[in-house]
Amino acid sequence: MHPSQRLKDVRVRLGITTRDVSELSQKIADREANSEFHISNAWLTQIENSDSVPSIFKLYSLSAIYRVKFTDLLSLFGVELDHLHQHQLSSPLMSTHLTTLEVADEEKTISFPVRFDRGFDIDNTNLLSRMVEVWGEVPIALIRHLDIRHSQYGYIGLKDYTLYPLIRPGSFVQVDQNVRRIQPRKWRTEYDRPIYFVELRDGYACSWCELQDGRLFLIPHPLSPCSVRNLAYGTDGEIVGQVTAVAMRITDGSPAGSDVSGELPSRV
Repeated sequence: MHPSQRLKDVRVRLGITTRDVSELSQKIADREANSEFHISNAWLTQIENSDSVPSIFKLYSLSAIYRVKFTDLLSLFGVELDHLHQHQLSSPLMSTHLTTLEVADEEKTISFPVRFDRGFDIDNTNLLSRMVEVWGEVPIALIRHLDIRHSQYGYIGLKDYTLYPLIRPGSFVQVDQNVRRIQPRKWRTEYDRPIYFVELRDGYACSWCELQDGRLFLIPHPLSPCSVRNLAYGTDGEIVGQVTAVAMRITDGSPAGSDVSGELPSRV
């Protein structure tokens, strides 16, 4: 069914006229102090009988009046917010930057393991699909609420080799913003050494850090082609938080002849 016809069907089922929509949308326009939210009788009639596409303001008003989710109305006109992450992955950025993991519709469900096979030993490496006994449909909102620490997430730019090969370009990292002070404790191996996500004047960095006499030193991995960076703490660089988890590919991300410069491009 054509989007215009579906909009009309929703209105008819609600038992309201185009004039009713006009009056109700005027109230929304008054509250928002923006006439773009108003839907005139003539405008709605045109939309219901043509291929015209509503503006985001009028679509918002229709969402409120028709009691239809805004994301569903966008989908009606061919805008699928669920595809955003696919487009983001298909167009990676070169510079390291903070990112968010947003869900367009938290009422939707995803397949999630609800019971594991007791016969499998969780101490050994295995395929998740073989460990799960029962899969169920779990609301996305519930999965998001499992992130009790409300962590921030960062993306390691494709040209950022600061901690390579410990953290490869193209990786995602989880950042605990509750830990914004460099930990003075000692570490036994490089895997125990705290890693920090740092905001710079012209971008971001992910590295080991040391603080001496008001200077912040960004320490690269010994195998990295990058050099130590010396910044004025609080002016040229600030700690966003400590990296607590990493998701990355384990295949080599530096083909022969590629640029492995540790310099970060401007902020995105």
